[in-house]
Amino acid sequence: MTTASNPKLDAIFAALADPTRRAILTMLLEDDMAVTDVAEPFQMSLAAVSKHLGILSNAGLIAQEKRGRVKWCKLEPDGMRAAMTWIQSFGQLDCIDLDALERFVETELSDPPSSCL
Repeated sequence: MTTASNPKLDAIFAALADPTRRAILTMLLEDDMAVTDVAEPFQMSLAAVSKHLGILSNAGLIAQEKRGRVKWCKLEPDGMRAAMTWIQSFGQLDCIDLDALERFVETELSDPPSSCL
């Protein structure tokens, strides 16, 4: 089965495949947050959290802006629109197994593409 590549959709699902990034998105549902506040609940360096934020930003799921000396993060309201449209294209589904979707995305991202002979 051949599928057309959609870099925007690929970036969104790659960003959503990581549990830390999903947790960050959940935190940002409440309100805009400073990067240091986003990093607080995670046991990782600020640099590691910044990499996660960069991936979310590159996928269009969040925006980052500097206010004074503080860098702030906020959700992009239309960031997941492409993913939602893609999921809805499968029709009316009674139950979507998001865990299975996550495993599928992780598998697709970790396996090198096979070449056709």
